[in-house]
Amino acid sequence: MTSTTSSIPDQKKVGMVSLGCPKALVDSERILTRLRADGYAMSPDYAGADVVLVNTCGFLDSAKEESLQAIGEAISENGRVIVTGCMGEEADVIRAAHPSVLAVTGAHQYEQVVEAVHEHAPPSQGPFVDLIPQPDVKLTPRHYSYLKISEGCNHSCAFCIIPDLRGKLASRRIDAVLREAEKLVAAGTKELLVISQDTSAYGVDTRHEERQWKGNPVRAHMTDLARELGKLDIGGGMPPWVRLHYVYPYPHVDAVIPLMAEGLLTPYLDIPFQHASPKVLRAMKRPANEAKVLDRLKNWRSICPDIAVRSSFVVGFPGETEEDFQYLLDWLEEAQLDRVGAFRFEPVEGAQANALPDPVPEEVKEERYARIMEVTARISAEKLQAKVGRTLPVIIDEVGLPDEDGDVGATGRSQADAPEIDGAVYLRNVPQDLAPGAIVSAKIEDADEHDLFGVIA
Repeated sequence: MTSTTSSIPDQKKVGMVSLGCPKALVDSERILTRLRADGYAMSPDYAGADVVLVNTCGFLDSAKEESLQAIGEAISENGRVIVTGCMGEEADVIRAAHPSVLAVTGAHQYEQVVEAVHEHAPPSQGPFVDLIPQPDVKLTPRHYSYLKISEGCNHSCAFCIIPDLRGKLASRRIDAVLREAEKLVAAGTKELLVISQDTSAYGVDTRHEERQWKGNPVRAHMTDLARELGKLDIGGGMPPWVRLHYVYPYPHVDAVIPLMAEGLLTPYLDIPFQHASPKVLRAMKRPANEAKVLDRLKNWRSICPDIAVRSSFVVGFPGETEEDFQYLLDWLEEAQLDRVGAFRFEPVEGAQANALPDPVPEEVKEERYARIMEVTARISAEKLQAKVGRTLPVIIDEVGLPDEDGDVGATGRSQADAPEIDGAVYLRNVPQDLAPGAIVSAKIEDADEHDLFGVIA
């Protein structure tokens, strides 16, 4: 939950539980920002809230179960609960499990959520509250922010129901995105994490509509967006760290690599490859061009040697044979990706993959999951060990208290590390006045499978 200090008598308070991906977190921030502008304060706990919002995830059955448990906990602790988010599309399931919920709305239905809050906890505004500037609510630390550029997706992957939950691709106006980014940087953001369901497809639905930005035309296109974000200034002429997530490897992705080499864009790409076996990719209804991707990875690294590529893979997809899985392992050995996440295939209600033949037994999924994690951990350890002795820029996330000897440690991230999903850089003997959001040069002294260790240079 998040909170603000209330200075208005009898001001109504809203609690928020936000589940799922960063895109849902952005939705939660927008809802709370709107409610604060309407005169509500935020409650840090269930007891102090007049109503509790639960922003749900409905991507996997396990996520749905987690959402239902969170709703149940909120009802038990508070009793007045409004449900929104992806699982909100299954209102009948939610009401069957928890008939006492006050209202259920779907994903990014901001107006409906606000209306439900107004109905069940009418705001008790002071006479001038609407005239007071209301800062945006942030659920992330001040120094990094998620920048959502579109909703929905035009793909029809066999294992996914996102288009059913969030609709087809709907890109935001380029000037609106840049205005938000500029506002975030002015408020102290040092790192912008660009997110969507398909960042590479940004603007396809609007035919890359052109808008005026600071007197110049700018297209709703990933390369134009990246270039303009790289022109922002976080102080001293430094651009923010701009990190691209969920980037499908369309041909035009090649055009952003030189921006990384120039320092305008963080040398990091999050690409959802999902698998490497052509047969499995076809069954997933995903592009099957794994050989060409290997060539492009080599070219990217020749242009920008420090580029970090992360991806996620599904093991145990229906019909995946041992030969298919070994193909994936061999591909990973050649691709040498910097960061890898793996997931055991899990049926999702409504997904096309559920009807595919030859399901993989659970014990085989577990065995393959263990093998892929072993391979990727070894690759990660080797790549991180190669950074020992180097001096790298590190953004500070957390500073500890002095120990008994007066030494202070800090936790940060290199440009190869996105928050929450990648590794960390642990620093020792840092200045006591070091603050989260500072970007420092760090001498790397050691490494393990996932993290780096060092001192400020």
